[in-house]
Amino acid sequence: MPHEPAVHHPAPITWTPTPYHHAATPMPVLPSGSGISWVTLPDGTRTLAYTHPAPIGVAPTPAPPVTVPTWAKTTALLAPTVGGGIGAAGIGISYAAPGVLAMAEALWALVALIAAGTALPLILRTGRGRGGRGGAPVQHITQNISATGLFGRATGTLNNR
Repeated sequence: MPHEPAVHHPAPITWTPTPYHHAATPMPVLPSGSGISWVTLPDGTRTLAYTHPAPIGVAPTPAPPVTVPTWAKTTALLAPTVGGGIGAAGIGISYAAPGVLAMAEALWALVALIAAGTALPLILRTGRGRGGRGGAPVQHITQNISATGLFGRATGTLNNR
């Protein structure tokens, strides 16, 4: 009867709880070569995962370096600046709002003054007739201007009636 090789079993895992940890179950021992092993994730969590062992004698290839495009860097640097500018503009508008309202009232007063200034001569002119108080006859002037070509010299005539 041939001698069977002894199977090596690791010592059982023991764990002593601390005040910061809850009781945990020990990790089971997995047979080697099964393609399943314990892996540590980037956040520190240990979990079971399928693994692909590298062929013997071949070193794993490192991942190529990640390059960030220049436009992405520029955009990332500009974003806080644009946001800050928009925020500053909002604050400036909130401070300027009372002055803008006061200027709007002043502009309405100016519009009323211009309207009154335009209407006054019209009202005074309708009161006098052609023969009244120094009214002169209406004079008509006709002007004819002509030019030849895009940059031609303009000539004109005046006709007084």
